[in-house]
Amino acid sequence: MSTDGNKKQFWKRNAAKVPGSIQHVYGAQHPPFDPLLHANLIKAGNKPPPATPGKPKKATTFQEFESITSDAWDVGDDDDELLAMAAQNLNIEVVMETANKVIENHSKQQERQRQDDTTELEQREDDTQEEAAEDEEEDEEEEEEEGDVTSPEVSFASQSSPYTDGRLVKSHSEAPIGSPKDAAGEHAALHRQRSLPHRPPVIPLVARMADQNTSGTPAMTEREASRLDKFKQLLAGPNTDLEELRKLSWSGIPRQVRPITWKLLSGYLPANAERRDSVLQRKRQEYFGFIQQYYDSRNDEHHQDTYRQIHIDIPRTNPLIPLFQQASVQEIFERILFIWAIRHPASGYVQGINDLVTPFFVVYVFEYIEEEVENFDVSSLQEEALRNIEADSFWCMSKLLDGIQDNYTFAQPGIQRKVKALEELVSRIDESVHRHMQQYEVEYLQFAFRWMNNLLMRELPLRCTIRLWDTYQAEPEGFSHFHLYVCAAFLVRWRKEILEERDFQGLMILLQNLPTMHWGNEEVSVLLAEAYRLKFAFADAPNHYKR
Repeated sequence: MSTDGNKKQFWKRNAAKVPGSIQHVYGAQHPPFDPLLHANLIKAGNKPPPATPGKPKKATTFQEFESITSDAWDVGDDDDELLAMAAQNLNIEVVMETANKVIENHSKQQERQRQDDTTELEQREDDTQEEAAEDEEEDEEEEEEEGDVTSPEVSFASQSSPYTDGRLVKSHSEAPIGSPKDAAGEHAALHRQRSLPHRPPVIPLVARMADQNTSGTPAMTEREASRLDKFKQLLAGPNTDLEELRKLSWSGIPRQVRPITWKLLSGYLPANAERRDSVLQRKRQEYFGFIQQYYDSRNDEHHQDTYRQIHIDIPRTNPLIPLFQQASVQEIFERILFIWAIRHPASGYVQGINDLVTPFFVVYVFEYIEEEVENFDVSSLQEEALRNIEADSFWCMSKLLDGIQDNYTFAQPGIQRKVKALEELVSRIDESVHRHMQQYEVEYLQFAFRWMNNLLMRELPLRCTIRLWDTYQAEPEGFSHFHLYVCAAFLVRWRKEILEERDFQGLMILLQNLPTMHWGNEEVSVLLAEAYRLKFAFADAPNHYKR
């Protein structure tokens, strides 16, 4: 390349014109440019364009080739040319006139809004005065009938007050406006409230623990009360029959007895009632011994990457539920996951394991509270209760992961096998769905990997996961084996929606955002029944569905 300073250089050294430099981004509320501020561009735009030859001349030198070739690095020059071209077609007077019209229309709308608000406030004040007058008349009639006997409460309320103006007021909403200043304040608040976007409920439907759309714990039916009694009788014996407990639990466990039932079915607690307290005490002390022994090493060089990833993933765990955004809860999760990771070096911590703590934590919180858990402040619990919840969650999660640890070892071979088995199973039970996904080149690994890695926790509301895990705890190899049939039933459940999609993108968007936010116990029970049917027909007879 020539070193002549007058000639253009191929590599631009102007930092403003290299890739990665910050360029102006113009949105819908910002015009591409202001003609008054870009006068030099307007002047440049008024220059006549150079005549283009009918046939481009063949470049004989590199410099000539460069001069007729757009340089990919020179992004700034193209922007300036486009702005200059746009400036030719813009008339400043037209721009200013249009802007003035927009401002004038906006001002008129604001004025109409203020008039409507004022009218509404006056109407409310008139209604309030009429109601207050009616209340006074009723009170006077009652006083006459009672022989002019006035109760202390009425006398106190009827005293002059800057807020009531000597009239009885049933509620704050009925209180009249005391002064123009108060009216202006209420008007401003009303206008501000209308100008703000509508706020969603604190707890969206997908994050509610109560079944279906209920805002609280639904009333217990006679059948549910009978099932609860059976659980209590079974758990009250000196030695719990675990086989009978599994049969009862398969169809769901009542909330009141779910904590102890999960501990028994997971193998954390012994069936003998006399040994339970001593086992709990020993296991809880053992866990906090691990904390004292290992947790301070989280910032060591060979552990800091693990702890850093855990620290990043914890705030992402159920972000819609305020319970899991509390600092004390996040610290509990960090300790549980870190201790598990360093005690299982074959797998270590893998993203997705953080989700598996949440059902245990929620269920064991219910052991100490009666109200709903979504907004519960765990700091109101005693420290001993929090420690028990943390230790119990750790040990039960460990029991679960012991059965599916090959899901999280290097290359995650367990998940690879299960996804392949899911593909084979779906091809036999619903060939049309399988062929449809093949037609649009959808690989099962692209959507089912998350189903296996997170045990469908990202596809279902947490309340449904807890109900699902009731059956997983009761089913032999529920998390490792039965889950495959649940995934197959879950996929075929959306058969109609899948067959309606006619491209790869639509199928992937559907399969990664299945509409389950309204699901409750009924939908999960149907899903589990279909999964059991598939298991009964396929697991013990693998050739049954062969084509």
